[in-house]
Amino acid sequence: MDCSHFREGISARLDGEEPQISAAELDEHLAACAGCREWQRGVVDLTRRLRIRPAEPVPDLVSGVLAAQPHRRRWPRLLLGCVAVCQLLLGLVQATGLVALGHGDHGESMGAHLFNESTAWNVALGVGLLLSAVRPRTVSGLLPVLSAFLVVLTGFSVVDLINDAVPAARLLSHGFLVAGLVLLVLVRHDQRGAPRPGAAESPGQRASAGGTAEPPDQDDESERHHLRPVSHHAA
Repeated sequence: MDCSHFREGISARLDGEEPQISAAELDEHLAACAGCREWQRGVVDLTRRLRIRPAEPVPDLVSGVLAAQPHRRRWPRLLLGCVAVCQLLLGLVQATGLVALGHGDHGESMGAHLFNESTAWNVALGVGLLLSAVRPRTVSGLLPVLSAFLVVLTGFSVVDLINDAVPAARLLSHGFLVAGLVLLVLVRHDQRGAPRPGAAESPGQRASAGGTAEPPDQDDESERHHLRPVSHHAA
């Protein structure tokens, strides 16, 4: 009797695949064939020994991995949070009118609008700096905005200072934004080496425990299509 066909079914059953013969027919053959029963016991034992193996000892790499991590400074984020609070307080003080800060009360609609616009900028930039202190990955979005704003503001401030159109107290209040820009650059520099959450390695970079590269994932249908029983010959 040619048992290769039945042994392919046994192998498929052990691999969790669907045998090409019915389960009843396979069980009936196993009940009548002592050779296939012995072959099945050997395959089951071999499969168990291959799947259940003692863990091989590996060197402790925790210390080396932790030592290789880039050192992140906390003080730029703390100072950035302080600057953000100061900027928010500046905008709130200006909005409540407790301190004029050089704008004055002209009683004109244009002056009131410019005052409100400046207040909105102070509050918005303060919120942005505070968000960057809490979530450092948002620094990249605020950095170009604040840089461009300070460049333009510096030009206007120089002209107003030459024309004696702005008091020194108002110019000094912009120091919070300058300090915020410097701290944003420092926080951005510290975040460059940090791994991004959810960043996946390419298939060529993944390696199995044995050190060999894993092939890219295949479609489930094509993978099932190419599955074949392990044994095609009689043992």
